[in-house]
Amino acid sequence: MKNLLIPALVALSTSAALAQTAPVSPDPALVVPAPAPAPITTYGFVDAYYGYDFNHANGNNRQAFLYSHGRQNEFTINQALIGLRYDDGKVRGALGLHAGTYVSANYAAEDPVLKHVYEAYAGFRPFAKAWLDMGIFGSHIGFESAISKDNWTLTRSVMAENSPYYESGARFTYEVSPKLTLTGLVLNGWQNIRETNQAKALGTQIQWKPSDKILINSSTFYGNEQPQDSLIRRRFFHDFYLTYAASEHTSLAVVFDVGKQRGVGREKYDTWHTGAVFIKQKMADKLSATLRGEYYYAERGIIIRSIMPRALDQDFRVAGGSLNLDYAPAANVLFRVEGRYLNGMRGVFARADNADNRSYGNVTTSLALSF
Repeated sequence: MKNLLIPALVALSTSAALAQTAPVSPDPALVVPAPAPAPITTYGFVDAYYGYDFNHANGNNRQAFLYSHGRQNEFTINQALIGLRYDDGKVRGALGLHAGTYVSANYAAEDPVLKHVYEAYAGFRPFAKAWLDMGIFGSHIGFESAISKDNWTLTRSVMAENSPYYESGARFTYEVSPKLTLTGLVLNGWQNIRETNQAKALGTQIQWKPSDKILINSSTFYGNEQPQDSLIRRRFFHDFYLTYAASEHTSLAVVFDVGKQRGVGREKYDTWHTGAVFIKQKMADKLSATLRGEYYYAERGIIIRSIMPRALDQDFRVAGGSLNLDYAPAANVLFRVEGRYLNGMRGVFARADNADNRSYGNVTTSLALSF
């Protein structure tokens, strides 16, 4: 009897131990669900910089066609930005305010009440996979944006500096598939918040990602950008870029823009075209470099010198390159150093002491914080 009792006690104690360690299914009624993501988020960005131009004789202002990081031999702020965004999946909107030398240069013609508005729009989903937004938002044109940390290089290419950074109007976006997005826009004009005439401009954007490594973008603009009492001179513009992640450490981007606008007092259209190539190399976890080559050609200086070039204005032609080094000591901090050289036709880089100057070089450093 004793021999039978001992195994029985062992089995009973083992079963009790297993019962104590086995997971217990919680009562569904007592489970606290994970909190849903907040529909309101805040964001901010500060880009402090110092630039130095070689053989400079034009005071603290850089070249007239460079609008971002446009001061030299001066510690200053290119852009200080703070804002709110709302998105609950069906309704969205944003309000962002900014200041800095970028704002002073790019928004000089805007109403003082509006020039410090980075974005201000409201939108909703008219149906699944579509958004309709109205207000002020970032431009649908270009590989480079107003936020320097999002760009591969510190300073903007000449092509980016002379195409829209922002626009105001209505924007309809439709996601055909995870790989293809289509956008149509009705705008007040070419980088202006307030309307300058009674005409509206039209824009389109196609973004296609045939694979995880490739992004292809095609953006267009069509409109009359002349003041109300001036003759109509329609502008056509197309922006194309392709990015390719060649490897975990190497990325490539190719950008090409072309535009046409009717000339002054004639049927002929003035043409401008511009291109750039970027090669970005990750050298370490916190260190990367970007090499850029670029050119810009504008017949009779169209767009880059004035939207209304005179009949005798000469062509504008510039080419050059830059090398950019980025160091990110933390996820939201970026320190950048860039050296840049441009060469152009006689007088393009005119200085107070040399009206025929053809070359231009500078170094720019930036320390940016985002949150």
